[in-house]
Amino acid sequence: MRLTTKGRYGVRALINLAAAVKGQPVSISKIAAVEGISPQFLEQIFFKLKKSGLVRSLRGPKGGFLLGKDPALISIKDILDAVGEQVFPAPCTDKEAKQPCIRQDNCSITQTWQNFADLIEDFLSGVTLKELIKN
Repeated sequence: MRLTTKGRYGVRALINLAAAVKGQPVSISKIAAVEGISPQFLEQIFFKLKKSGLVRSLRGPKGGFLLGKDPALISIKDILDAVGEQVFPAPCTDKEAKQPCIRQDNCSITQTWQNFADLIEDFLSGVTLKELIKN
């Protein structure tokens, strides 16, 4: 149930972007230096974030990235979804699994795991960048 590096870095990068001066684009190299993330890896993450509309880019010498939405409208779940991160406590709660659990029809704990997965999803949906930059 651990988040991958991609998911954690995506959240950290957008917190950094949200905390920047409003209207001032931030370069990937600056975020990478501050967060201790490989610029090449961060570029891959930002490609996905841009594709999802969570960030937008400005070209030119003073270019960089800006949030695509108000920080109050971007949740941790939005970020994780954008970078392709899935958080589920057990394989049977993975709705996109290639093969469903063979015990799913007569497993006494499947519903408990699903309830837990729903709680995680609800929690991550309720935490926004605006809240995170206040901390």
